[in-house]
Amino acid sequence: MADQAESPRWRKSSRSSTGNCVEVWRQPDEVLLRDSKDPHGAVLTFDRSTFGGFLAGVQAGEFDRH
Repeated sequence: MADQAESPRWRKSSRSSTGNCVEVWRQPDEVLLRDSKDPHGAVLTFDRSTFGGFLAGVQAGEFDRH
């Protein structure tokens, strides 16, 4: 894998404004996530199907506070 801290493939959400952000790196078979404030820290890896299910849940409001 390329140097994760310096790679231009990491993307931050355009809605990110509070500093509490994650960055995403989409690869052919998986999606990587990291804390934007700690680019040398832990990286979470998800297969694309699982990550797609997570995004669908976010869009459906499954994780909204009630």
